[in-house]
Order: sequence, then structure tokens, then C-alpha cells
Amino acid sequence: MPQEISGIAASHGIAIAKAYVHEEPDFTISSSEATDPAAEIERLEGALSSSREELAAIKDKTEQNLGADKAEIFAAHLLVLSDPELLDAVKGKINNENNNAEYALNEVTSQFITIFENMDNEYMKERAADIRDVSHRVLGHLLGIETGSLATISEETIVIAEDLTPSDTAQLNPAFIKGFATNIGGRTSHSAIMSRSLEIPAVVGTKEATNSIKNGDLVIVDGIDGHVVINPSEEMLAAYRKKQADFQEQKDEWAKLVNDQTITSDGAHVELAANIGTPKDLDGVISNGAEGIGLYRTEFLYMGRDNLPSEEEQYEAYKEVIERMEGKPVVIRTLDIGGDKELPYLDLPKEMNPFLGFRAIRLCLEQQDLFRVQLRALLRASAFGNLKIMFPMIAVLEELRQAKALLNEEKDKLIAEGISVSDSIEVGIMVEIPSTAVASPQFAKEVDFFSIGTNDLIQYTFAADRMNEQVSYLYQPYHPAILRLVDMVIKAAHKEGKWVGMCGEMAGDEVAIPLLLGLGLDEFSMSATSILPARSQLLKLSKEELASVAQNALQLDTADEVEQLIRTEYL
Repeated sequence: MPQEISGIAASHGIAIAKAYVHEEPDFTISSSEATDPAAEIERLEGALSSSREELAAIKDKTEQNLGADKAEIFAAHLLVLSDPELLDAVKGKINNENNNAEYALNEVTSQFITIFENMDNEYMKERAADIRDVSHRVLGHLLGIETGSLATISEETIVIAEDLTPSDTAQLNPAFIKGFATNIGGRTSHSAIMSRSLEIPAVVGTKEATNSIKNGDLVIVDGIDGHVVINPSEEMLAAYRKKQADFQEQKDEWAKLVNDQTITSDGAHVELAANIGTPKDLDGVISNGAEGIGLYRTEFLYMGRDNLPSEEEQYEAYKEVIERMEGKPVVIRTLDIGGDKELPYLDLPKEMNPFLGFRAIRLCLEQQDLFRVQLRALLRASAFGNLKIMFPMIAVLEELRQAKALLNEEKDKLIAEGISVSDSIEVGIMVEIPSTAVASPQFAKEVDFFSIGTNDLIQYTFAADRMNEQVSYLYQPYHPAILRLVDMVIKAAHKEGKWVGMCGEMAGDEVAIPLLLGLGLDEFSMSATSILPARSQLLKLSKEELASVAQNALQLDTADEVEQLIRTEYL
């Protein structure tokens, strides 16, 4: 008898295959006592060494297949395996309490996980997941348990799981794993983001996938509408096979637009740009027809290592991106460390709420030696194309003025040294703090452009951590409050003759795109795989018609009303 369950459409597409239910191994530890602490320490070191080798291999494979930004999670896992605070606590339990290695490891990591899970910020919750993933890997070696690698799957399969860890998703081979469904997660969860990068259809947050689906069941994952169908009838199979074929036909049509400009039906041009983390992401950017880079996240140059990148190393990375874009605009964001991104070698103070703390431009203005090296590298690279420099997390005009002053000082020094620097670098800011949006008329007089970072702007506006499932209902990109802030920023910039981009998830959202076009957004920057669908959508829309629709949306009461307005007429 067919059964259907619903969840969140995390990655578009239709997958049809037999189910593989991915279950966590049983890490039950039957005893705790040990008679030879030295032998237990040796066992622990052996398991740690094997785990490091595995993680290094997974990191390299992920970097090759998905880019360095997706591989950074495994750099964090390797750091967990070297964390003296954690490892000293484990060894202390072995030496002082005569515990065996697996019991000591499980006791200590469970305490760490509980502490981090109960902290109310995204970075700490992700840290808990990292520790759990790593501890299970080490426990597997200590207990002699095979952890059920998804990399060994060699037939077409749909993976069903409670959730997929970073280690799990790095092993997904799209040649065999045609889709997945999980009990938990949302559109911004790690597994959802990875599924979009891999272009694997996915439905997350079903709550009951592992209870309802058994190994070998024929399963349909509808990543377009967020449904999972278990043991479908022949009629249902036929209907979904047609939906699958229609979606592939749609993708083939999108591919024909790769060399086109993005021109609306009434002749307005908007720019579709891509977000990247490293130069290795450029192949996907170019193959998907991006008209520029709207966000180059430079922090990935600083992560997964034990020292700061040199000026020369940074210069080469920036230069490569600028040159390969062949005169198209490249917006490079200065270092945005803090919040959910930590550099152990900087030894920054622990904070109760790092998302609202010492991060991004605040850190750079305090540690100017670090900042000046990056500014010099950017300025030197500017001679090779169309560079635009963007400062993150700007809250007040004084920060902007201080950052621009440092940039100008380094520019003057380079020119005095006889080093070429472009004389047409645009300087802009991320608008991701509500105060900055409200003060955008003042900021617009002192910048060349704005780029709206909606991921943070939304969670700061609603005071709701977007990774916290208990308040995830407040992550509402279509809410009139968010639209009014976006409208305010665009109007302020246009009044001063400046342009406005957007580099958050919202820029590639099919419901948001008509609204943003109507509000007058000039540049949409998104993941490379979203560019062609967005271009196809924009070609059919009239900017003039949507201007009045967007203004009407600003007057509505709820996000649901706004979404219904767009879905009824434009999707």
C-alpha cells in the first residue's frame, strides 16, 4: 500500500530507487575498567591516528569534488582530534580512574556535547555535532565496529537517515546515491547545503522517514515539492517518472542560457553573480554562466591551518579569481572570522554569544596588522581585473570610515613603492545588521555599493538563530519586515546613484526573486547551481509590473500572505 510523508524540499529534482536505511552503529560500551593504563593510552593513540588518516583523506576528496569551503568542516574535525583540553581529559580518566579508552572517550565527549548543545548559539551547536561525529569515528576503531560507510554503495540507492553527518555527506557519490531523506534538518542544515552542491534531490525534516521506510522499499524523493512516496503504485510511478523527465528537460533548457545576459521581459538588465569560497570554485561559476562574483568569502584562506596566510599567498588567490573572470566584476569580502568560524591560532577570547561579538570588521580594526596584510594583497591583485572590496558586519559609520582609511593608507604605500594598483576599485559594505539598513541613507553617501547579507539580516531582525529548530519558524525571508528593510536599502542607494546586490540564500529563492526584482535589486549573487534556474525565471518577469506588486507586498501582514501573492501569480 503506497504511503506518503512530507518534509522540506532541500534540493530540487526527482529520485526513484530502492531505500538504504543508514543506521548509527551500536556504540554501547559494556565495561569501563582497565588494568593497564599505558596500554589503553596506546589503544587511544592508535584509534586517533587512524581517524586522522581517514579524515585527511575525506577532506582531500571533498576539496577535489566540492571545493575547499565544503571541505573546511573536516579541517575542524581534525582540530577536534588534536584538542588538548578534550584529549587531556580523556587520558586523565584512563590514568586516574582506571577507565578503558572507549569508556573514557565516551564520558568526556558526551560531557562536551551536552555543554555545547545547551549553549544558545549556532557555532556551539555545530561544535557539538562535530565532536559527536569525530567521537563516533574514534569509538568505531576502539570497539572494532564498521561504521557503515556510504562510500561503498555501488548500486542506485536512496539513503534514508535520522540525519547525515558531514562525514556522511562527503561520501555521497551521485552516480549511485540518487537522493536522500532525513528525519531532521532544514534548508540551511549542512546536509541540505551539500545536497544542492551535489545536485542530489533531497527532502529533510520528515520526522518519520526511518520509522516508515525499510531497506529495499521502493522510494520516490520529490525534492521539488517536499514529498517522499513509499512503495508507490504503478500509476504514481508513471506520474513521477514524467515529472522527473520534465525536470530534466527543464534543466536542459536552462543549460542553453549559459552564455546569455539576464534581461527581463521588459528589457531591464540585472546581474546574476556567484558566491565562492576559493579559486577552486571557479569552474562551476564559469560553467553556469555567472556574470560576476558577488561574494568571495576570503576566510576560507585562513581556516584549516595553524598560521595566518602570507600576503603573497593571499595575493595569488585573489589574482587567480580576478584574472579568470576576465574583466567581470569580482566582489571580495574582507576577513569575516568569528561567529561560526573560529581560528584556533588567533587565540581569541571565548564569548557567550560570538555572533554578536568580536568578529569580522570588529576583529580586523582591532588587529590591524592582520587586516593590513589582506588589504595589501587585495590592492596588488586589483591591477589584474575588476575588483570590488567589501567590508562585512559594518554597524556604524565610524567602522566604515576607519576601514576605508586603512585601505587608503595601504594604497598610498604601495603606489610609493612603485607597485601597480587599480584606480577604479569600488568599496562597499555588507548590509546584515538592522541598524545599517535603517541608516542606509547615511551609509549610501560614503560607499560605492551595498550587498545585502540576508542570512544574518533575517536572524538578527527576528532575534532568532536560524539553525535552532525550536525557533526556525522565525526564519522568514518573505516577511514584510525584511522586505521593508531591503526596500529601504535599495532606495537609499539608488538616490545616491549607487548599486545594490544581495548575497544571501534569499537571492536565489524562486519566491523572493520576483519581489527583489520589483524592489529594484541590481545584482543577485547565489550558489553557482542556482544561476541558470534564476536566469530562466527572470527572463519571463517584467520589472515594471513587479514594482507595484512588491510595493503591495510591503503592506501585507505576514510572510505567508506575501508568499501566496507571488505563488498565485508568478510561479
